[in-house]
Amino acid sequence: MCDSCLPGASHGKPVDMADWNELSDLMVIKRLAQIINNRWGLGLGFADAEGKLAKGPGLDRLATSRPVCDLLKSVPMGRARCEAVAGMINKQHEEAGAPDGPACILCHAGLSEFYVPVQVEGEKQGLILAGGFLREKDLEEQIDEVLQRCADLPVAKAELRRACKKSPILSAESEDYISDLLELVVKEIFVYQEEVSRKERRLDRLTKEMAERSSYGQIIGKSAPMRELYQLLDRVSGTDSTVLIMGENGTGKELVARAVHFNSKRKDKPFVVQNCSAFNDNLLDSELFGHARGAFTGAVGSKKGLFEVADKGTFFLDEVGEMSPSLQVKLLRILQEGTFIPVGSTMERKVDVRIIAATNRNLKHMVEQGTFREDLYYRLNVVTINLPSLKDRRDDIPLLVEHFLEKHSGEGKVKKLSPACLQRMMDYHWPGNVRELENEIERLIVLRGSDEVIGEEFLSPRIRYDIYPTSKDASPETAPTLPQAIELLERTMILDHLKRARWNKTKAAKALGISRRNLIRKVQAFNLDRRKNR
Repeated sequence: MCDSCLPGASHGKPVDMADWNELSDLMVIKRLAQIINNRWGLGLGFADAEGKLAKGPGLDRLATSRPVCDLLKSVPMGRARCEAVAGMINKQHEEAGAPDGPACILCHAGLSEFYVPVQVEGEKQGLILAGGFLREKDLEEQIDEVLQRCADLPVAKAELRRACKKSPILSAESEDYISDLLELVVKEIFVYQEEVSRKERRLDRLTKEMAERSSYGQIIGKSAPMRELYQLLDRVSGTDSTVLIMGENGTGKELVARAVHFNSKRKDKPFVVQNCSAFNDNLLDSELFGHARGAFTGAVGSKKGLFEVADKGTFFLDEVGEMSPSLQVKLLRILQEGTFIPVGSTMERKVDVRIIAATNRNLKHMVEQGTFREDLYYRLNVVTINLPSLKDRRDDIPLLVEHFLEKHSGEGKVKKLSPACLQRMMDYHWPGNVRELENEIERLIVLRGSDEVIGEEFLSPRIRYDIYPTSKDASPETAPTLPQAIELLERTMILDHLKRARWNKTKAAKALGISRRNLIRKVQAFNLDRRKNR
């Protein structure tokens, strides 16, 4: 047993030497040591692979006082011999080629000593010791042997004999029992080492997964499109180039802008955000560029614009496609010269701002229509980041679900979705992208209350009964017709209620608000066989 490899251990990785102080804190080993001490007055000792006795607070607590040993250790020569016992046992064991299970040997003083060699994957870890006792059979001969072996030590012969009489005396049955207990100690060490190896393998796996990138700042995902995005962000963040972020609503454009800023050399400077569709033209002009006192009714004082606030930092302009032509001219001047004039002022201001713009509109198409300046488009479009929609990165849904469950569970126990619930979310087309997913998770946590597992019955109807195609090639042309959609929805709802009612048609019909006869007719029409639809 002792020279066998640990189950599941990595054979290519060097085995770390056993930390006996750490092992001595294992509850099972402490309990076994207590049994051996209480029953027979023996303690547990440990030695490293070189035969040197291991020492430490935890190990000292597993040891015990033995009369002969204490007497011999009271003199320097005796203490030196006692400390060399493990090395002697180690040497004799190797020379004799003894079995790797528990064995018994005489120590330098003639007392019996149990030992078990410990090996992991063929590497010597050391010895487990339990000894300093006399055997029940031929007791007087053993005492004479002790006196003879210790004759050259400066201890009184009579005192040594009295110590022998006080020593633990074991029967053959007790020796077998101790041998079994020592086997348990070794097994516990193996279990512990296997657990350590398992955790190391898990850590290696997690490290490898982390190397594949599952997040970037607050951005979550490890699908192929997201890994490509992280690589692009790594390259963009270290520059001062203007960035244009393209993507549907809810894909996380502001998160990407924040990631670019906080991974850049401007990270200690302001990060300012403004949605260009939040104000009308005049108010947005004042917000962005500021105004002088008296510039308009109510302007009782001058005001700094957000571009001045963002000086030396980053300005994120969301929904830049909603900006009016007049403001587009002022933004273009900022990009070209870094200068602007506040509303109602004649004094030019200069700023050093990195601009990150975002839109869900097709700016190139707007340029062709004449609603967006071509020169501004090319100034903004230095580096373009296209954010994938959630339907194009479905592999990230379980990771996002886990993240939002943890985020919105608060201080309570983190909830989890049932497999069926998660599958419904994987199948849904998510027109609102990540924002819609987060809102759905928050809703599920509120509706589920204190229960730990969230079932599919709590999902919003639009997700439970999603009838739209989910493939990447889906388009309005491939969507079902209205009669097809109604039929598909009806079939899905009937099957769903049958499953929830454990195929009790009376209960399912009541929940659906139709008669049992009508339900049976529809079940036959849709071929909803119970065996085929488990």
